[in-house]
Amino acid sequence: MKFWIVVLFLLLICAGAHAAPMVWEPGAGHTQIPLWPGTPPDAQPMPGSEDTKSDPKALIGGKSMLSVTNVAQPTITVYAPKEKNTGAAVVVFPGGGFQILAIDLEGTEVCDWLTSRGVTCVLLKYRVPSEPYRWQCDCRPHNRALSVPALQDAQRALRLVRAHAAEWRIDPRKIGVLGFSAGGYLVAEVSTNFKRRVYAPIDGADKESSRPDFALAIYPGHLATDQDTLNPHVPVSRETPPTFLLQAEDDHVDGVQQALVYYTALKNAGVPTEMHLYAHGGHAFGLRPTSNPITRWPALAETWMSTIGMIPPRVDSREP
Repeated sequence: MKFWIVVLFLLLICAGAHAAPMVWEPGAGHTQIPLWPGTPPDAQPMPGSEDTKSDPKALIGGKSMLSVTNVAQPTITVYAPKEKNTGAAVVVFPGGGFQILAIDLEGTEVCDWLTSRGVTCVLLKYRVPSEPYRWQCDCRPHNRALSVPALQDAQRALRLVRAHAAEWRIDPRKIGVLGFSAGGYLVAEVSTNFKRRVYAPIDGADKESSRPDFALAIYPGHLATDQDTLNPHVPVSRETPPTFLLQAEDDHVDGVQQALVYYTALKNAGVPTEMHLYAHGGHAFGLRPTSNPITRWPALAETWMSTIGMIPPRVDSREP
């Protein structure tokens, strides 16, 4: 009898190891909205079905991270403010090296913070994986940026938010973007390529502007070439929106030079910019508290959004 119990146990383990792929779904009360009415532009076959996994061995802030991959059908999920609505909105780009999306660490947990501050959060599940990044940037006209499908998704998301601004109680002049790591690069890309249409218009929403009103790039990557010059796929100009940058000096995934090069380009173009550089923090910490002071960055971001007029200041300035 014990033998068959062991066999059954092993079969259950094998079945779990080959469980059907799971499409990511938001929590109760929230609905994913398809980004495109049909097949996305420049659609490419994925290596498999969309899947969502949690790795209990990879703990960040004492918790595992939920990752989504093989996203062929991008979506947005709208999270409305929990109490007072400031009218501001932020489209959030999770990171993951354009291979996965850190959907909770750099997605839903960010929305929990923003909505608690009266900001509508729009979580973008953009297409991944993308082709490997070419660090030695090739500036020839035929060479395309790393994340063309993701940039298409980001531009479309911003246009949809503006098209639905009245319905979602959003001020169309207060729509920002926030991204982490690869999502931080996407923040820079959408902030500097809004005059470049990367897909053919498909409906009325595409008449709206894809320029963010403000931008936050958290431990961004892919912004500097091997020669520590600006990635030519992020053509900074004086029309680039006000930008908040955050990075740790001991970030060994996306080195500090990524943020420094972008910061210098922004300042040289006369773009209002605020950068916070910490000695310790590493990479991919999201909003989860650790012993490193850098994890208290959301308070700095709130103050910055207030100083540029996107949200009102806190009544009690002593509150962290």
